[in-house]
Amino acid sequence: MEVGFAAGGSYYLGDLNPGKHFMNTNFSYGLVARLNLDTRWSVKLSGMRGKIKGDAASSNYLPDRGLQFTTDLTDISGVVEFNFMPYFTGSRMNVISPYIYSGVSVFFFDPYSNGVSLRSMGTEGQNVGYDGRKPYGSVSVSIPLGLGVKVSLAKRVGLQVYWEIHKTFNDYLDDVSTTYYLDGKSVSKDDAAAVLSDPTLSHEPGMQRGNASNNDWFAFFGLSLTYKFNLLSSKKCRDLEH
Repeated sequence: MEVGFAAGGSYYLGDLNPGKHFMNTNFSYGLVARLNLDTRWSVKLSGMRGKIKGDAASSNYLPDRGLQFTTDLTDISGVVEFNFMPYFTGSRMNVISPYIYSGVSVFFFDPYSNGVSLRSMGTEGQNVGYDGRKPYGSVSVSIPLGLGVKVSLAKRVGLQVYWEIHKTFNDYLDDVSTTYYLDGKSVSKDDAAAVLSDPTLSHEPGMQRGNASNNDWFAFFGLSLTYKFNLLSSKKCRDLEH
């Protein structure tokens, strides 16, 4: 078994960043625990914390909306890893291997702008039931898909370089999904909820605010450093065959 910590970056893809990887990258960190089943297969539990953000002004998709958000995101994942080459931390022969992994995660999020929770404001009419819309929750699930390289640095110390992207089933990580519900020209600039819904106060009900056909994604990347504890007797053979 190996336990350790991870650090790197986090970013998102969605209605305020449709396709530019690593845009608005922020710091991420977390803890990992890995159970090595043999030299090819492992299972890993990780808890990661990161910040994701987006700004319509830097997007190629409707950049004049004036929308922006930041989310402090916490993710708990359980994945299965496969090493392309026989590998274990402490090996003198198989000291490096590329690997891939996938599994399932639960994540917690709450988008905000200028210190105000966007979810509580119902920026697309959720709080008033516009067009049957209901408030969205702060907990959701995702499928993490990752790849990386494992390196054995010492008898009990391993290094992993990783990149993982999470396919979510939620389109509100950025608080943007469907259409506007207010007539921007008729609302007061002192109405905080209205301004957060339509910062430019220039749109009409039904005009496109986001793309409801595509859910949001988020990603972590960086390095993790782990320390190995032997759960089996030292007399057990660790060079397992397949």
